[in-house]
Amino acid sequence: MYTLYYAPGAASMLPHLVLLETGAAHVLQAVDIAAKQQKSADYLKLNPNGLVPTLLVDGTPMAEAAAQALLLAERHPEAALAPAPGSTQRLPFLQWLFHFANTLQPAFRLWWYPGDAGDVDAEAVKAGARRRIEAVWDRLDAHLAAQGPYVLGEAFSLLDLYAVMLMRWSRNMPRPALDWPHLAALAGLVRARPSWRALYAAEGLTEWA
Repeated sequence: MYTLYYAPGAASMLPHLVLLETGAAHVLQAVDIAAKQQKSADYLKLNPNGLVPTLLVDGTPMAEAAAQALLLAERHPEAALAPAPGSTQRLPFLQWLFHFANTLQPAFRLWWYPGDAGDVDAEAVKAGARRRIEAVWDRLDAHLAAQGPYVLGEAFSLLDLYAVMLMRWSRNMPRPALDWPHLAALAGLVRARPSWRALYAAEGLTEWA
């Protein structure tokens, strides 16, 4: 049994989607970000980073959305959301997974919270974050054009869930991800999946359905 501490539309979307794809038994625990519940003493005992998501795995708390998604995929291999260790697809899978986690997702953080960079020009930080985000979209769109329709070619994986979650985050940016044609095609495939519709219903989301 898993418990996912989530906030609607936040990075918790990734493990939530993976849970839905695997069919694993789980319960959801909403975290009120506006009320800073993620900074409460009780929550910090679970996740000292003070961020969502937190995933309880057999009662043990785990942070970091990408790590949670990978763990769930490996614990539920029947869902085929990650290539097996040693397989030919494992190398590109890991490379893209960490590229999303280490390059793309942090750039969104700076776009929304430029003050995280310190006492610097906020607009300059946002401009740099936008350049980084759009550079990833350029690269991913070209990759999908050559090797799509999914990030791993013909095989759907958690990478597609991750990519489309991050694409959703760009919806109100000056140039949203759907401006790239192959990203838009991937988004269409993922948003048509039952897991996406189930997540929207569970989290009460309406934008970018």
